[in-house]
Amino acid sequence: MSAVLDHGGHGHDHDDHHGHPHGWRRWVYATNHKDIGTLYMLFALTMLMIGGVLALGIRAELFQPGLQLVNPELFNQLTTMHGIIMVFGAIMPAFVGFANWMLPLQIGASDMAFARMNNFSFWLMIPAALMLVGSFFMPGGAPAAGWTLYAPLTLQMGPSMDAGIFAMHILGASSIMGSINIIVTILNMRAPGMTLMKMPMFAWTWLITAYLLIAVMPVLAGAITMTLTDRHFGTSFFNPAGGGDPVMYQHIFWFFGHPEVYIMILPAFGIISQIVPAFARKKLFGYASMVYATASIAILSFIVWAHHMFATGMPVTGQLFFMYATMLISVPTGVKVFNWIATMWKGSMTFEAPMLWAVGFIFVFTMGGFTGLICSVAPIDIQIQDTYYVVAHFHYVLVAGSLFALFAGFYYWAPKWTGVMVPEWKGKLHFWWSLIAFNVTFFPMHFLGLAGMPRRYADYPMQFADFNAIASVGAFFFGFAQVFFIFVVLIPAMRGKGQPAPAKPWEGAEGLEWEVPSPAPFHTFENPPKLDATATRVIG
Repeated sequence: MSAVLDHGGHGHDHDDHHGHPHGWRRWVYATNHKDIGTLYMLFALTMLMIGGVLALGIRAELFQPGLQLVNPELFNQLTTMHGIIMVFGAIMPAFVGFANWMLPLQIGASDMAFARMNNFSFWLMIPAALMLVGSFFMPGGAPAAGWTLYAPLTLQMGPSMDAGIFAMHILGASSIMGSINIIVTILNMRAPGMTLMKMPMFAWTWLITAYLLIAVMPVLAGAITMTLTDRHFGTSFFNPAGGGDPVMYQHIFWFFGHPEVYIMILPAFGIISQIVPAFARKKLFGYASMVYATASIAILSFIVWAHHMFATGMPVTGQLFFMYATMLISVPTGVKVFNWIATMWKGSMTFEAPMLWAVGFIFVFTMGGFTGLICSVAPIDIQIQDTYYVVAHFHYVLVAGSLFALFAGFYYWAPKWTGVMVPEWKGKLHFWWSLIAFNVTFFPMHFLGLAGMPRRYADYPMQFADFNAIASVGAFFFGFAQVFFIFVVLIPAMRGKGQPAPAKPWEGAEGLEWEVPSPAPFHTFENPPKLDATATRVIG
């Protein structure tokens, strides 16, 4: 992904008299979309590993009843920082990295619209990450209010809470800048002849996601700014002693938080919508309906936020509204799953690593979707609220959803990034190892939740011991699978070790990204490509 690209400027350097910078300047001053995409993905991988270590700390503590390794305060710090680091430091930046790398290649643009802002939006993330990780070493330890940062706990935390708020402000600014860049690039820089309805699905999902980000990141900023003023400036937004209301924080947070869930899954849908047609060797079934379904999910995501709040004493009318709205949003999501299956139906399918990850995604994400639909039923949700059932549900959606799609995208596009093919046995071993370990970890949590085990507890009674032991063992196996990915799959590929990749390594793949050599040259599409009628191939 990085070192191999040094020789990738061939054929285009005649237009660029200086070639491209080498050494540390190339990365610090990077304005090339491919370099910035690489930086985003390496950053996301680093944060994934840090968040994973925190998760293994949680599971090690829960391996058996009683307090084993950490005290309850540190346990809550681990759960809080695991959530924040995974959401804002790993999943979101990884998708932005994919967008940076692939969108200009897919739409025939020479680069992103605002190259220097692209650099700035990446480098903002470094101090934010250092503040989040460094909060463990501040007086009183890291924030321990849960990743949702609910009041009144946040009003009682130590100075690390302020560092966390500042870090999330910076990450939000980075997201907004990245989103503006993506929107302008897609709307203004498509190759002539590529209409909106001829764009790849990945471009569509990111266009819609970018609008979502711009709409909701300021809402999060408002909620955490009010928390900050409650903490230091005598306001009482969420402090009942001064007439405030902690439930108001929940409303504001989840008005951000529910669209945020779709921000983390819509680009995944885009990746899967590229891979399934390629390995089924068929056109994507129902392209227009996929676009409309994506837009429908984005719009409906703004009217379902309080399904996270059924247990707060909501009036029955409110419960019914959010219950039916939540059931409604499952319809466009179901359309997508149906379209992927219809694309595979009677296709000439082969199961290389990208397709395995994509099919695994569809299977496990659908299970996560069903458990979410069960949570939409208010009387059931009140019973399972804040139990391990909810933990199981959102890990099925975010790990087996977002993370599996990221791995699928990696195995699909890595030949274009690195110039070498990843050996099939590595991708397949990584897939089966991850899929089995993931299910061993999170499937038992459904039963724990239904039996009444609350989340964020460092200890539990004996009757929950067996399932917790199974989940902890599965978690460590899942963690080792990702270590295997880094050392056996990723690093050799980045060093260019392996069979050289052709420009189009997958027989059924379509799109402009397969028209440039592998690895992709440093500069591509300096002159807009002339497209055929399908807008997937260059003429001449």
